[in-house]
Amino acid sequence: MPTRGRAWMRDELILALDLYFQKGRNPGGEAAQQLSETLRAIPVESWRTDDPKFRSPQSVTYKLQNFVALDPSLATGGFSHGGKGDAEVWEEFSSDPERLHKVALSIRDNLGSLTASEAEESEESITEAPEGQVLTRMHRKRERSASLRKAKKETVQKATGRLACEACDMDFSERYGTRAKGFIECHHIVPLHTLKPGQRTRLEDLALLCSNCHRVLHLRKPWLSVDELKQLINTPA
Repeated sequence: MPTRGRAWMRDELILALDLYFQKGRNPGGEAAQQLSETLRAIPVESWRTDDPKFRSPQSVTYKLQNFVALDPSLATGGFSHGGKGDAEVWEEFSSDPERLHKVALSIRDNLGSLTASEAEESEESITEAPEGQVLTRMHRKRERSASLRKAKKETVQKATGRLACEACDMDFSERYGTRAKGFIECHHIVPLHTLKPGQRTRLEDLALLCSNCHRVLHLRKPWLSVDELKQLINTPA
């Protein structure tokens, strides 16, 4: 994975594109300064903030010029040497500025909710969501809450008498016997752009999934919903 010294991470590009749509190609010194401070507060490779040139207001202004070159509403201008990440974020979010702004606000809101180790954690089975690394890690942090998992499983067990995957209906104890009794994973179904620090996760915000279904759901962008995963399972190959 490229370091922040070599390439802007997706979260940073989302924040920069939101500024572009909010303020235009020349946002002004105060707006560039504010975004610079936000980018430097992202808890990933935070040691880089010792360098005053890292994500400086000037670098923010330069980055916006890459979006100018991608903007079909503008005939000329901008820097045409933007990276792959710039084009991907433009492709994913430029047609829906309202969603883009919601994602940007959620990234900002959650910056202080992750430690550096939590923000930088990597899992081979989980593809980073389109909304970026910060919100992906917040999503996983909520899925891993031991107290929530326990309460969700107890509620479902009491209501249905079993712990079955909500996508494929597989019950570990039925498949593997007593050794796997009570085992199943929790998936947080709330849209990432709605995540707020301190927001209480309700039991209905969680879905029970077997390990395979949970991994497939997170396998690539965009992540599937549980209903989309069900449809995939039930559609003949």
